[in-house]
Amino acid sequence: MTHTVVQPKGWAPAKGYANGMLTSDGTLYVGGQIGWTAQQAFETHDFIGQMEQALRNILDVVQAAGGQAEDITRLTWFVINKKEYVARQREVGEVYRRVLGRHFPAMSMLVVAGLVEDDALLEIEATAHLKTSD
Repeated sequence: MTHTVVQPKGWAPAKGYANGMLTSDGTLYVGGQIGWTAQQAFETHDFIGQMEQALRNILDVVQAAGGQAEDITRLTWFVINKKEYVARQREVGEVYRRVLGRHFPAMSMLVVAGLVEDDALLEIEATAHLKTSD
């Protein structure tokens, strides 16, 4: 099986990983996205703001591979503060729908002790299945 690195146009280069890997069967693996911009800068230190940016980053990778939100089949969330996530459920839902619409793939959430980037409050990885032309 062959694969192609997916890097959205204008993004700072990923160091030591790929933002996306597209296989020949149309499966797209999106590496964990955090709440920083395409230039790897945090514009917010708020959970909801970082969540929105992480979801937008995922969508950017999916679109760079030729897909759309509806092609996302799985999301895995890593959060460092379960209480904040639970307390802000209404906002989480509003932002999620604003970015990904009413498309709800299979999801898992894990509470973790920390993330590699100290300023990151959450990380989300995704899998999508894009239509192939065979």
